[in-house]
Amino acid sequence: MMVNPGIPVLTDGEPKTRRTSVPASEEGSEYAVIREAEVFAMTEALRFQDAIPNVAAQSLVGIVAKLEMIVGADRDIGDPTDFPWPHIASVLSDLKAIAGDLPAYRLNRAATRADVARHRKEATEFVAALETHG
Repeated sequence: MMVNPGIPVLTDGEPKTRRTSVPASEEGSEYAVIREAEVFAMTEALRFQDAIPNVAAQSLVGIVAKLEMIVGADRDIGDPTDFPWPHIASVLSDLKAIAGDLPAYRLNRAATRADVARHRKEATEFVAALETHG
């Protein structure tokens, strides 16, 4: 796919093109499907994350799990050395010392594959609809 950003500073006043890593072909459509599938998966993960405050923990391990989710959600956001993150990490560490760590969890590959297939199907339908309707 050839791209002209349309920004004179970047093109020295002359329209220029550059090659992108995604060709304008079926492979480009495949890239769009995969990108949308990722968006659907992240949206679903965020929905679960948003539901956590409405779920009551049934044990200390449940509280550990909720705090793990909170600390894990902030790994890419902000400065983990700013308040309240060191404090939350400290509480989490204390709880683990008292209640124990979360039990080992092994991913269910069949469930993961089913989720990937579902997100890919939704994304394929979405991209097809976009292409049909312009």
